[in-house]
This record gives sequence, C-alpha cells and structure tokens, in this order.
Amino acid sequence: MSYAIITVGGKQYRVREGERLLVDKLATDEGKTFTPRVLLVGGDGNTDLSPTTTVTARVLGHQLGQKIRIGKYKKRTGYRKHNGYRSRLTQIEIESIGGSGAKKAAAPKAEAAPKTEAAPKAAPAASKAEAAAEAPARTAHPPKDYDDLTVAQIAEAASGWRRPNLEAALEHERANANRKGAIAALESALAAKEEGH
Repeated sequence: MSYAIITVGGKQYRVREGERLLVDKLATDEGKTFTPRVLLVGGDGNTDLSPTTTVTARVLGHQLGQKIRIGKYKKRTGYRKHNGYRSRLTQIEIESIGGSGAKKAAAPKAEAAPKTEAAPKAAPAASKAEAAAEAPARTAHPPKDYDDLTVAQIAEAASGWRRPNLEAALEHERANANRKGAIAALESALAAKEEGH
C-alpha cells in the first residue's frame, strides 16, 4: 500500500515510506524503532479500514519547536504580560509500511503460476489440461466497477450475477475491503445459486 494513517501521541498522521515528520515528544530513545497504531491503509484505489499491517518508525532525534509568544494586555490599566513557550517534539522517519495478510497470500499465488507454466514444457498433454483449468480463473472477475459499489448496491445486484463473478467478488472482498455486509450478501447469493442448481 502506498500510504497509512497512524496515531502517535493522540494525533493522527498520514504517512508514506521514507517520510519524516515532527510529533509530540515520545519516550523512545534516539535511534530506536517503534510501531505506532495503524488506523487505515490505502493506495492503489483500495482502502483497508481494519488493517493488519504494521508500520515501523525510527526516532531520529528530540528537539524544541518554534517559540510561541503569548501576550496579555488590558487597555487603560497598564497591564501587559509576555510569555513564551516551545513545544518538545520528536522527529521520526517512517521506515516501512509492512504488507498486509492479503498481500502475503497473493505473493505465493504469483510464485505458483510460473511453476505451473514451467511444468507443461515437459508434458504437452498436461499443458492442455492446465490451460483448460486456468481459463475460468482468468475470466472470473468481480463485476465492472465493483469497488465503487456500496454494500446495499451489492446486496441488490448480487442475485443477478453469474456464479464465477460471485465467487470472484467474494474473494476480492475478503482480500481487500473485508466489508461484513457485502460478504454476507455475496455468501447468501452463492447459497441461493447452489440451491437453484
């Protein structure tokens, strides 16, 4: 994912890998790493509202912020009071935004595909069977503009979708958005298709 929203010291920050930012002073020593709480992970058109991703940040140093001048004044009394304040801050650098569980599951599939392509070179008969098995996997995909649909729209339209599209939409939902209402609607539509056949 390309960005994450983390919370540090009760404030939320939108961060990317390699980004440096100033936050309220942390108890962590210079040079040490820590993992802030991740609220949201997004990028590439997908957002994960319940992420299992970890963000690693390194403390670069502690410093004082800019001086804030505070002046009090009351007219016609001669009362003037000036004060100043400098915030204690910590500079951190985002080292990595780790991969979520969905990405880790997707990586072995990508590795498995080249292995199956290498095996058919040895056995041409097996390659035809594997090509026939792979053909439905390539054509099965969620319906057009699926990511833009709301849970209510998915529940309405799911009964009219074909079984491969329902299965692909369910797999996509579990891997990316993980919306409970959409998953329930897709599962019930699949169960209705099974009962119909």
